[in-house]
Amino acid sequence: MADQIIIKNLEIYSNHGVYKEEKVLGQKFLVSAILDTDTKRAGVSDRIEYSVDYGKVCRRIAEIMENNTFDLIERVAETLAKSLLLEFPLVKSLEIQVKKPWAPIGIPISSVAVKIHRGWHRAYIGAGSNMGDRLEYISKAIEQIEEQEDTKVVHVSSLIETKPYGGVEQDDFLNGCIAVDTLKEPMELLDFLMDLEKQAGRKRMVHWGPRTLDLDILMYDDRVMNERELTIPHKEMHKRMFVLEPLVEIAPYLMHPLLHKTVIELKETLEEELANERVNQNTTGN
Repeated sequence: MADQIIIKNLEIYSNHGVYKEEKVLGQKFLVSAILDTDTKRAGVSDRIEYSVDYGKVCRRIAEIMENNTFDLIERVAETLAKSLLLEFPLVKSLEIQVKKPWAPIGIPISSVAVKIHRGWHRAYIGAGSNMGDRLEYISKAIEQIEEQEDTKVVHVSSLIETKPYGGVEQDDFLNGCIAVDTLKEPMELLDFLMDLEKQAGRKRMVHWGPRTLDLDILMYDDRVMNERELTIPHKEMHKRMFVLEPLVEIAPYLMHPLLHKTVIELKETLEEELANERVNQNTTGN
């Protein structure tokens, strides 16, 4: 469990709400924050630069709330969370609660509040291309990912040339893997990656067919999800050497949350299976 810096009931007078009088007259808000960080180095050294300056955090919260006007306290909470995570690098995740005392709903109420938890997530993305300038398509995608305010490229593997998967006649692929730290939730990340594919001119006409750019979410923290649009971990990653080989380069001991094997173990298992297949084919052929 991470260390925490806790800010409780910071009082701020600002103008947020659906009703006109809330925006004109304003009202008091109470903001609480729990910042997940590592305080050990600061605790040992007694130096503020190794910790999160909660005074600066409080002043930044006040500045954001006083200089903006939003309809919903949900928007207030999201804006605060994103700003603090981007501006204070030592904060890995946080909980924000925005409380509105005596909300004007027409009946007596002590307060209403929104509480959210947001943080940085490590995701691994498979990248491939087998049309046109393959290197340019992949390089451009990496540049576009790096341009995102809420996503940082952490590692990029070497690119390998591989035969196409799935039996469709087509050119060889360039494949690699990218590790990113992101504030995007899985579906947000998927939408972003699909937009990059679209910008690269990808057309989804043939399953396992040729493509200018293919970007797949392989892993997202240790998250397990199975939605119609997105399965995490990628359901085929342990069967694809063109995924495992570059992924081993940047994250050999990354643990698959369902198979309970590291990436390097998955690669060794697949190599053994492929070798056995070749032996069986040779035996059958003879």
